[in-house]
Amino acid sequence: MSAATPALQARGIGVALGGTEVLHGIDIALPAGCWTSVVGPNGAGKSTLLKTLAGLLPHRGEVALLGRPLPHWPGRERARRLAWLGQGEQGAEDLSVWDVAMLGRLPHQPWLAPPSPADRDAVELALRATQAWDWRDRALGALSGGERQRVLLARLLAVNADVLLMDEPLANLDPPHQADWLRLVRELVAQGRTVVSVLHEIGMALHADAMVVVAAGRVRHQGACDDAATHQALEDVFDHRIAIHPLGNQWVALPR
Repeated sequence: MSAATPALQARGIGVALGGTEVLHGIDIALPAGCWTSVVGPNGAGKSTLLKTLAGLLPHRGEVALLGRPLPHWPGRERARRLAWLGQGEQGAEDLSVWDVAMLGRLPHQPWLAPPSPADRDAVELALRATQAWDWRDRALGALSGGERQRVLLARLLAVNADVLLMDEPLANLDPPHQADWLRLVRELVAQGRTVVSVLHEIGMALHADAMVVVAAGRVRHQGACDDAATHQALEDVFDHRIAIHPLGNQWVALPR
């Protein structure tokens, strides 16, 4: 794989759900080693796009992971390279936090084999990174929404994948833990990982390296988060009800 090979690439992607066309001929290339945020109004097709990139939905066209079409990847190998955190995911309520996070290690484990020392180390590191280590023996069902989200994030991290897809990862997280998530994403990118996240929090999404703006099932713009054209595209798809302004060393979205 060359240095220029995208982490994920979609060509001519179309998706229909329940007989309704949701995505229309999407062509997109997401760079490796970067954080790309996907934003757009409600019903734009953001989550559908992310699920399609993860190989979770039937579609027309082709999706390639690290330069290789998704169907050409053996299942376990693909699961080691591409990790997924869905929106509003449910888990087995009676599983312990430790066991939920250990599910992220399944692609690395032989069939029915017990966790290895490497698996245990990866899970501990992931739980500590999301500040969920102290609850490792508690049942998932005993946690609040924000605590549960941090455990599911730990499960994602435990995979140690090259590419991490997150759909609404900030759901139920209070502002301090949203800031923790931002620092964690920056650490992952510094390690050479690729992060793609669907976010409703436009101000947080503007911290990313690049942004994909989606509306009505089409990509309206892709560019750097500090680019004026990206800001214009954002304002356009939200019907100019928001405006992007500089604040210190960052960009914020304010209502008009």
